[in-house]
Amino acid sequence: MNMVTPPPSAPAPAIPERTRRLLEAPIVPLLLIMAWPNILIMVAQASTGLIETWWIAHLGTDALAGMALVFPPVMLMQMVSNGAMGGGISSAIARALGRGDRDGADALVLHAVVINIAIALVITALMLAFGRPIYRALGGHGGELEAALVYSNVVFAGMVTVWLMAGLASIIRGTGNMLFPALVTCGGVVLLIPLSPLLIFGYGPIPAMGVAGGGLALILYNVVGVVVMGWYILSGRNVARFKWVKLRWPLFREILRIGAVATISSIQTNVTIALATALVAGAASVDAVAGFGTGARLEYLLVPLVFGLGGPLVALVGTNMGAGQYERALRIALIGGGIAFALTETIGILAAIWPAAWLSLFSTDPAMIETGSAYLRVVGPAYGFFGLGLCLYFASQGAGRLLWPLVAGTLRVIIAVGGGWIALRLTGSLTALFVALALGLVVYGITLTAAVKSGAWFKSPA
Repeated sequence: MNMVTPPPSAPAPAIPERTRRLLEAPIVPLLLIMAWPNILIMVAQASTGLIETWWIAHLGTDALAGMALVFPPVMLMQMVSNGAMGGGISSAIARALGRGDRDGADALVLHAVVINIAIALVITALMLAFGRPIYRALGGHGGELEAALVYSNVVFAGMVTVWLMAGLASIIRGTGNMLFPALVTCGGVVLLIPLSPLLIFGYGPIPAMGVAGGGLALILYNVVGVVVMGWYILSGRNVARFKWVKLRWPLFREILRIGAVATISSIQTNVTIALATALVAGAASVDAVAGFGTGARLEYLLVPLVFGLGGPLVALVGTNMGAGQYERALRIALIGGGIAFALTETIGILAAIWPAAWLSLFSTDPAMIETGSAYLRVVGPAYGFFGLGLCLYFASQGAGRLLWPLVAGTLRVIIAVGGGWIALRLTGSLTALFVALALGLVVYGITLTAAVKSGAWFKSPA
């Protein structure tokens, strides 16, 4: 009797050791090990704006108020490029690696770079063409408007460097490697510390450029990051490698279906601050605008801090969802959310107790300190809910489920801006506006936590 031996089955694709750790290692130690370099990178990146603000504050109140006007759109770019579209890139690569698709992960690298360059060029064209009406709509006028335009034109002219650096970092983070982008970013900040005042105030043959020098320093910082991280990926050291492949819509869609929706959430956060800035500008003096903008800058600083946890969560949740380990993915998200709440609530309470410790770093103007202190005393205690919701937003990116982050963000805008406008009209008090802003943060965090904990990831469509 003839026996037919079946052909041997193809061996299962080897899982990289870095990917295996994301699927099997104990959650809390793994999350903390991955988070610390990413928190470092995000705090360092946020520090670039703080360094510039500190130096530009020496140019006067108009320059500081101009920075407050530009900060929302610049921070929007950083949030969208790193957290929204960057999250879409990291999520797509993590899920591909989780299901063992190394070729798919490699192909996503080129598609990510193309997407980021295209978006950056469009943004540059829009902001250079319409910057003045945008900042005027935000309440800018006179000297503060002119300072805002000078800084904005320089930064947005080089926006492609911002997006490229964010995209390359997201590619590396999608493999679970948080350390290398952290080292590159921290090295760039070390460069920025002397470079920013050098270009703002000048020295020797280098002329003083004022606020334009601050913008140029930021662009040069990003150029260095692009060169170093581009070399790392091109050298083949990254798990997801660069390959010239035919561009395919399904791969663009894999990134954009997460990144585009996540962009709406990032816009919601920035629209809230931008419109609140406009409400303050319409009801109070330029000193109050500077105070509110400086106080709100601390809230913006929470975004990169939480992204320190959120970046690892995108990779961890995405890899585990790709491998079908749904319960582990949910547990990772809730643990990360709890840590984010503790960190941001601590910062908020400290800011509410000692607001001048933060505000006086930038100005000692009494009116500026008064408005900024009022904001931090009211909104600071709600920062924990913002951190909680934001962390679960990043985890939802990894899961590929962004319906509830969008719903929670919409509720925040309605309560904070709509409710704040009504409160301001009825009372004429900035404190009433700040109460509405705080309530919006609380609703945002509670809504998203309840949705994720109830299993919304496994009920809503991708």
